[in-house]
Amino acid sequence: MLADSNYFDAILHTLPRVRALLDQQAAMSAEVEALARTWANTAQQEPLYQLRSETQESFTQAKALEARWKELEKEQRDVYQRFTPQFLLMRLRHATTAQDDLSETLANAFVSSSAPTTSASAEPHSGTNTPVGTLAGKDIDDFVREYRELRKVYHKRMIWGEKWGNGDVEWRDD
Repeated sequence: MLADSNYFDAILHTLPRVRALLDQQAAMSAEVEALARTWANTAQQEPLYQLRSETQESFTQAKALEARWKELEKEQRDVYQRFTPQFLLMRLRHATTAQDDLSETLANAFVSSSAPTTSASAEPHSGTNTPVGTLAGKDIDDFVREYRELRKVYHKRMIWGEKWGNGDVEWRDD
Protein backbone atom coordinates (compact mmCIF):
# COMPACT_ATOMS: atom_id res chain seq x y z
CA MET A 1 0.00 0.00 0.00
CA LEU A 2 2.88 2.36 0.72
CA ALA A 3 4.57 1.51 -2.56
CA ASP A 4 1.53 2.26 -4.78
CA SER A 5 0.08 5.78 -4.30
CA ASN A 6 -3.05 5.04 -6.37
CA TYR A 7 -3.90 2.04 -4.22
CA PHE A 8 -3.28 4.13 -1.07
CA ASP A 9 -5.63 6.89 -2.34
CA ALA A 10 -8.33 4.35 -3.26
CA ILE A 11 -8.22 2.77 0.21
CA LEU A 12 -8.02 6.13 1.98
CA HIS A 13 -11.00 7.59 0.15
CA THR A 14 -13.16 4.59 0.99
CA LEU A 15 -12.75 5.00 4.74
CA PRO A 16 -16.01 6.32 6.30
CA ARG A 17 -14.35 9.12 8.24
CA VAL A 18 -12.33 10.35 5.25
CA ARG A 19 -15.40 10.01 3.04
CA ALA A 20 -17.41 12.17 5.48
CA LEU A 21 -14.65 14.81 5.53
CA LEU A 22 -14.49 14.86 1.72
CA ASP A 23 -18.29 15.15 1.47
CA GLN A 24 -18.27 17.94 4.03
CA GLN A 25 -15.48 19.72 2.10
CA ALA A 26 -17.40 19.39 -1.18
CA ALA A 27 -20.58 20.75 0.43
CA MET A 28 -18.69 23.70 1.88
CA SER A 29 -17.06 24.39 -1.48
CA ALA A 30 -20.44 24.34 -3.20
CA GLU A 31 -21.85 26.67 -0.57
CA VAL A 32 -18.91 29.05 -0.92
CA GLU A 33 -19.30 29.05 -4.70
CA ALA A 34 -23.02 29.81 -4.35
CA LEU A 35 -22.25 32.70 -2.02
CA ALA A 36 -19.53 33.91 -4.33
CA ARG A 37 -21.94 33.88 -7.29
CA THR A 38 -24.49 35.82 -5.27
CA TRP A 39 -22.22 38.38 -3.71
CA ALA A 40 -19.00 38.39 -5.64
CA ASN A 41 -18.13 40.00 -8.93
CA THR A 42 -19.04 36.94 -10.96
CA ALA A 43 -22.75 37.44 -10.27
CA GLN A 44 -22.43 41.24 -10.51
CA GLN A 45 -20.25 41.16 -13.57
CA GLU A 46 -23.01 41.64 -16.16
CA PRO A 47 -24.71 44.54 -14.30
CA LEU A 48 -21.29 46.09 -13.77
CA TYR A 49 -20.50 45.86 -17.49
CA GLN A 50 -23.88 47.39 -18.30
CA LEU A 51 -23.32 50.17 -15.76
CA ARG A 52 -19.86 50.77 -17.21
CA SER A 53 -21.24 51.14 -20.73
CA GLU A 54 -23.99 53.50 -19.50
CA THR A 55 -21.38 55.55 -17.66
CA GLN A 56 -19.21 55.67 -20.78
CA GLU A 57 -22.18 56.85 -22.86
CA SER A 58 -23.01 59.52 -20.29
CA PHE A 59 -19.38 60.64 -20.20
CA THR A 60 -19.25 60.84 -24.00
CA GLN A 61 -22.49 62.79 -24.05
CA ALA A 62 -21.19 65.14 -21.35
CA LYS A 63 -18.01 65.77 -23.37
CA ALA A 64 -20.10 66.52 -26.48
CA LEU A 65 -22.29 68.90 -24.48
CA GLU A 66 -19.20 70.57 -23.03
CA ALA A 67 -17.83 71.12 -26.54
CA ARG A 68 -21.21 72.52 -27.63
CA TRP A 69 -21.20 74.78 -24.57
CA LYS A 70 -17.83 76.22 -25.61
CA GLU A 71 -19.15 76.83 -29.13
CA LEU A 72 -22.22 78.60 -27.76
CA GLU A 73 -20.10 80.73 -25.42
CA LYS A 74 -17.95 81.78 -28.40
CA GLU A 75 -21.06 82.63 -30.42
CA GLN A 76 -22.42 84.60 -27.47
CA ARG A 77 -19.16 86.55 -27.14
CA ASP A 78 -19.25 87.30 -30.86
CA VAL A 79 -22.85 88.49 -30.63
CA TYR A 80 -22.20 90.56 -27.51
CA GLN A 81 -19.09 92.05 -29.13
CA ARG A 82 -21.41 94.16 -31.27
CA PHE A 83 -22.88 95.70 -28.13
CA THR A 84 -19.73 96.57 -26.20
CA PRO A 85 -19.31 100.27 -25.40
CA GLN A 86 -16.19 100.54 -27.59
CA PHE A 87 -17.94 99.01 -30.61
CA LEU A 88 -21.03 101.16 -30.14
CA LEU A 89 -18.89 104.29 -29.91
CA MET A 90 -17.11 103.32 -33.09
CA ARG A 91 -20.47 102.76 -34.83
CA LEU A 92 -21.72 106.14 -33.57
CA ARG A 93 -18.64 107.89 -34.95
CA HIS A 94 -18.94 106.14 -38.32
CA ALA A 95 -22.65 106.92 -38.50
CA THR A 96 -21.97 110.58 -37.64
CA THR A 97 -19.38 110.83 -40.40
CA ALA A 98 -21.68 109.09 -42.87
CA GLN A 99 -24.55 111.41 -41.93
CA ASP A 100 -22.35 114.47 -42.47
CA ASP A 101 -21.22 113.12 -45.85
CA LEU A 102 -24.83 112.41 -46.83
CA SER A 103 -26.02 115.92 -45.97
CA GLU A 104 -23.05 117.50 -47.77
CA THR A 105 -23.71 115.35 -50.84
CA LEU A 106 -27.33 116.47 -50.84
CA ALA A 107 -26.30 120.13 -50.53
CA ASN A 108 -23.71 119.82 -53.29
CA ALA A 109 -26.22 118.10 -55.55
CA PHE A 110 -28.74 120.87 -54.90
CA VAL A 111 -26.21 123.61 -55.57
CA SER A 112 -24.94 121.98 -58.74
CA SER A 113 -28.45 121.33 -60.07
CA SER A 114 -29.56 124.90 -59.44
CA ALA A 115 -26.42 126.64 -60.75
CA PRO A 116 -27.53 129.85 -62.45
CA THR A 117 -27.39 129.91 -66.20
CA THR A 118 -28.67 132.79 -68.26
CA SER A 119 -31.56 132.41 -70.62
CA ALA A 120 -31.21 133.24 -74.26
CA SER A 121 -34.55 134.99 -74.14
CA ALA A 122 -33.51 137.33 -71.36
CA GLU A 123 -33.35 140.97 -72.36
CA PRO A 124 -29.72 141.98 -72.65
CA HIS A 125 -30.27 145.57 -71.64
CA SER A 126 -32.56 145.02 -68.72
CA GLY A 127 -29.63 144.20 -66.43
CA THR A 128 -31.22 141.03 -65.02
CA ASN A 129 -30.37 137.52 -65.97
CA THR A 130 -33.10 134.94 -65.46
CA PRO A 131 -31.75 131.55 -64.51
CA VAL A 132 -33.20 128.85 -66.74
CA GLY A 133 -32.59 126.16 -64.08
CA THR A 134 -34.30 128.07 -61.29
CA LEU A 135 -36.12 125.65 -59.10
CA ALA A 136 -39.67 126.19 -58.08
CA GLY A 137 -40.41 127.11 -54.49
CA LYS A 138 -41.62 123.59 -53.80
CA ASP A 139 -38.26 122.07 -54.81
CA ILE A 140 -36.42 124.44 -52.52
CA ASP A 141 -38.78 123.66 -49.67
CA ASP A 142 -38.26 119.94 -50.21
CA PHE A 143 -34.50 120.41 -50.22
CA VAL A 144 -34.58 122.51 -47.06
CA ARG A 145 -36.83 120.02 -45.28
CA GLU A 146 -34.66 117.04 -46.28
CA TYR A 147 -31.42 118.87 -45.50
CA ARG A 148 -32.71 119.98 -42.08
CA GLU A 149 -33.68 116.38 -41.21
CA LEU A 150 -30.25 115.08 -42.24
CA ARG A 151 -28.45 117.79 -40.26
CA LYS A 152 -30.71 117.26 -37.24
CA VAL A 153 -29.70 113.58 -37.13
CA TYR A 154 -26.06 114.58 -37.59
CA HIS A 155 -26.15 117.06 -34.71
CA LYS A 156 -27.95 114.59 -32.43
CA ARG A 157 -25.21 112.08 -33.08
CA MET A 158 -22.58 114.73 -32.41
CA ILE A 159 -24.26 115.56 -29.08
CA TRP A 160 -24.34 111.86 -28.13
CA GLY A 161 -20.66 111.56 -29.03
CA GLU A 162 -19.80 114.62 -26.92
CA LYS A 163 -21.75 113.24 -23.96
CA TRP A 164 -19.89 109.99 -24.35
CA GLY A 165 -16.57 111.82 -24.47
CA ASN A 166 -17.47 113.78 -21.32
CA GLY A 167 -18.28 110.56 -19.47
CA ASP A 168 -21.99 111.32 -19.21
CA VAL A 169 -22.95 107.94 -20.68
CA GLU A 170 -23.19 104.99 -18.28
CA TRP A 171 -23.26 101.39 -19.47
CA ARG A 172 -25.07 98.81 -17.39
CA ASP A 173 -24.17 95.15 -17.71
CA ASP A 174 -27.70 93.84 -17.21
